[in-house]
Amino acid sequence: MSLVDTFLPEFEQEMKGTRSILKLVPDRLLAWKAHDSLNSIGWVASHLVDTLTWIEPTLQTTSFDISPPGGEPYSTPLLNSQEEILVAFDKNLATACELISSASDEDLAQPWTLLQSGTELFTMPRIAVLKSFGVNHVIHHRAFLIAYLRMNDIQCPGLYG
Repeated sequence: MSLVDTFLPEFEQEMKGTRSILKLVPDRLLAWKAHDSLNSIGWVASHLVDTLTWIEPTLQTTSFDISPPGGEPYSTPLLNSQEEILVAFDKNLATACELISSASDEDLAQPWTLLQSGTELFTMPRIAVLKSFGVNHVIHHRAFLIAYLRMNDIQCPGLYG
């Protein structure tokens, strides 16, 4: 069994759950924050959508600098409505699944490095980066989104049965 065959079912299951939560985000709450120091519901939803775009540089490059020397630091593009969020999520998910499906075990075993201003933050095999950012990071932010929605009396479904 290939690494893709072991990774993709979990990835797809977590993305199904993520989409079910994103469907609950009402336009009227996009600017809502639990506290001034925290991100808005709209930012968290946009970040979940954007995280899927990280699959491409993970699989097609050997590194990524989130704040390249002399360049603009990376930031999450904000989406402005539930419709935009869902359309972008579906598009990004389809691209991510296609990229993951076409990766070989050799591709996934290659080291990949995250940089900040030219300084290495970490280097891991690509499959570990996919697991860490493609699944775990999404679960982490999805939990914030669920908490924020519940704080606004929006019922969220159970994700694991």
